[in-house]
Amino acid sequence: MKLLRKTFSIVLFLSLASHSLAAELLDGFPSVIHPNESYVFYSHGLIVEGTDPRPIHPDFGRYEFPEIVEEIFRDGGFNLIAHHRPSGTDQDEYSDQVVNWVHQLVEAGVRPDNITLVGFSRGAQITLKASNQLSDLGINTAVMAVCFDGDFPSEPEIRLSGRVLSIYETSDLVKSCDAILSRSVDATSTKEIAISTGLEHGAFYTPRLEWIEPLKSWLSE
Repeated sequence: MKLLRKTFSIVLFLSLASHSLAAELLDGFPSVIHPNESYVFYSHGLIVEGTDPRPIHPDFGRYEFPEIVEEIFRDGGFNLIAHHRPSGTDQDEYSDQVVNWVHQLVEAGVRPDNITLVGFSRGAQITLKASNQLSDLGINTAVMAVCFDGDFPSEPEIRLSGRVLSIYETSDLVKSCDAILSRSVDATSTKEIAISTGLEHGAFYTPRLEWIEPLKSWLSE
């Protein structure tokens, strides 16, 4: 009995060690791709572009980029790529770069349904443009605080596939993405969540439970 318990403990330890090593938090595209693992990209808002990962907005307060990234990554079981974009990043060029990264993952054997793009505000704009270009693959997309009048203007019109999630704050100027969700007929599922913190755009500046919990729940499905 003691031998069995000891053997079980060793197996459990190795299993946990293997699990902990299976997921990485990365600030750029990985040098080694693991085909059987999941990959999530988080694209931050415009204010973080530059050298300061915790900039302060005069109305919305401090953007806690490191804390947000750590909270999304915590217990997720996926590799999280959270690149800190430089100042003056061209939105279209960067979305093309994200598309290129996704293609590299797929070419290395990662299943498209194990790839998710997540973005907030300017990062959500980049995410929508990249996911639109990747609609033939069926990757997953989650955006926060990006749409006016239910849509985001783009040529061609944004149409998404895979699983799609939109989260918006009711006190913010940018709200529902229902036009995009309705137009994305090839999506395997669409979901939209409204939160009401009264913090406008700043609701997404910190890893508040109101949005971080539904996002992580959706990522784990």
